[in-house]
Amino acid sequence: MEKAGTDANNLLKKAKIIADFQFGAGAGEVLFNGRVAFLLSKTGRISQIKDKKAGSERRIATLRSSDGLLTLGLEGAERLQRSFKYPRLRVVVNEESSEFVRAGGTAFCKHVVDADPAVRAYDEVILVDEADALLATGRAVLSGEEMKVFEHGVAVKVRHAVGN
Repeated sequence: MEKAGTDANNLLKKAKIIADFQFGAGAGEVLFNGRVAFLLSKTGRISQIKDKKAGSERRIATLRSSDGLLTLGLEGAERLQRSFKYPRLRVVVNEESSEFVRAGGTAFCKHVVDADPAVRAYDEVILVDEADALLATGRAVLSGEEMKVFEHGVAVKVRHAVGN
């Protein structure tokens, strides 16, 4: 179900507040500027937020019902990447593993070249290659500092990859 009018304005305010809390000041405006469509659950809560432009409805984010935070779609990741300076919200993987991650594979610590030091475990992150090209979005398993130091183990579980 899509919402329009005053209800949509309230939903937009709520989504922007959540984004600002989760990703930092200004993220809500970056993610949800322009025309967006809200898909609601049966209970009337936000389920998905999509970009509503020229017949293309790309998913910006999904609201997790378990904790009330957002998971990024590729459209949302692109918007944040364009607006936030490097290394904010990013995990950089080396050239050797970039194709693997682009295809949806897990990012391992030994392939992490750099990471935002403010990233904490379970944060939503943007995976990029060394040229800052978007590869995927995912959930951090470790903090940004731990990803750079550890030689073994999973750094980021990929949710959505550019190659899928």
